[in-house]
Amino acid sequence: MTNNKVVVRFRDGRTLKGFTADFFPNKVHFHLSVLDSPPGTKPVRVQLAELKAIFFVRDLASKGRPRGDVREFGPSLPGAGRRIRVLFADGEILVGTTQGYEPERVGFFVVPADPEPNNERCFVISSAAQQVSFP
Repeated sequence: MTNNKVVVRFRDGRTLKGFTADFFPNKVHFHLSVLDSPPGTKPVRVQLAELKAIFFVRDLASKGRPRGDVREFGPSLPGAGRRIRVLFADGEILVGTTQGYEPERVGFFVVPADPEPNNERCFVISSAAQQVSFP
């Protein structure tokens, strides 16, 4: 299996960076090998119900842009899919495209609208979204 580089954002504000090889959107948990853990450290079991979103990134060392910096759609939104705007309970806004939003599912993928993203895509936990709209 491929190890995905991820930044895991919890609803309580915590953030973990690391690698996962067993994330599946239809499962209730996955395992995360936390970045900079001592050798031999077991992966942490992460429950989706505790999360806000999982960001699949290109580079774990990147600080990236400030959260919520790109809140609107630019003139050339890359990728295919339906435009989506997600407002989280903490006020953060994520805009991008999605190909599979169904509110009754655990979550859905969004490809960010940011033209220079470190985030390749993110998996938004449906119950962490305060409002979802399609501008």
